[in-house]
Amino acid sequence: MTRIILLSESIDMMPFAAPLLDALPDARIVASNSKEADVAVCWQPPAGALARVAGLKLIHSIAAGADHILQDPALPDVPLCRVVDPLHAQGMTEFVMWGVLHFHRRIDHVMANQRHEIWDRPEQVAARDRTIGVMGLGALGLKVAGDLHRAGFKVRGWSRERKSLPGIETFNATQLAPFLAEVDILVCLLPLTAETTGILDRELFAMLPRGAKLIHVGRGAHLVTDDAIAALEGGQLGGAVIDVFEQEPLVQGHPLWRAPNLIVTPHMASVASAVCIGEQIAANILRLERGEPLANQVDLIKGY
Repeated sequence: MTRIILLSESIDMMPFAAPLLDALPDARIVASNSKEADVAVCWQPPAGALARVAGLKLIHSIAAGADHILQDPALPDVPLCRVVDPLHAQGMTEFVMWGVLHFHRRIDHVMANQRHEIWDRPEQVAARDRTIGVMGLGALGLKVAGDLHRAGFKVRGWSRERKSLPGIETFNATQLAPFLAEVDILVCLLPLTAETTGILDRELFAMLPRGAKLIHVGRGAHLVTDDAIAALEGGQLGGAVIDVFEQEPLVQGHPLWRAPNLIVTPHMASVASAVCIGEQIAANILRLERGEPLANQVDLIKGY
């Protein structure tokens, strides 16, 4: 019998219990303060909580990212896996495409004018003349970049290692400045690592053409909030959609709520269902029991 512990200090994990037990009728969910378990299923577990659980053979994130687990300095030396929702990339593409079109078609300008009852038709630009930069070319970034290219936009991508993509100009980690130099709308889909923490800062914004827009759907810790607000207030950033934050939910009174031409969304870009998450984790638990290779195992060196 596999003992599963659900750990989080920020959300209710019980919605994942039923899908896990449906797929694993011989398994048992143990209390969150249990001292022993075989598998830990987590989202932002309390610091040190995993080290206090004896017998762990697998730690599983309920999300595509595992940085919220990797940041624990007392992380046990056991396999760590993440969820890859087959519909996650589609949901992310839909969200990013909406954000790109919002700025590309200058809907932000129209909405601002509506509040003042101003009729002013903004000049339109052909998609082929609009450059979208995608930071992060993993499974999600590749899907987003490809769909934007197929929609007619000029797309360029930036990743740790340069990739060869049909119709898309690509850059490696050492080529950040040339990548950013012509970007009209920047999309952040990076994993969170030591190298990418705080990457969306004053220095990066200064490399963009003045008035460029930002769509941030990566990780909250990528963004230096004060630098983003200053860039928006000073016009270096012409607008932004931000979906992820270091502390969620974003507290009332936070200056991001009032930053100019900024849309705050509640971490909704793409969210897997509890059933999808439970089924994927259950499948990995069965692989673990059979001694088979695990799916979507995190490279602890790369952090994803």
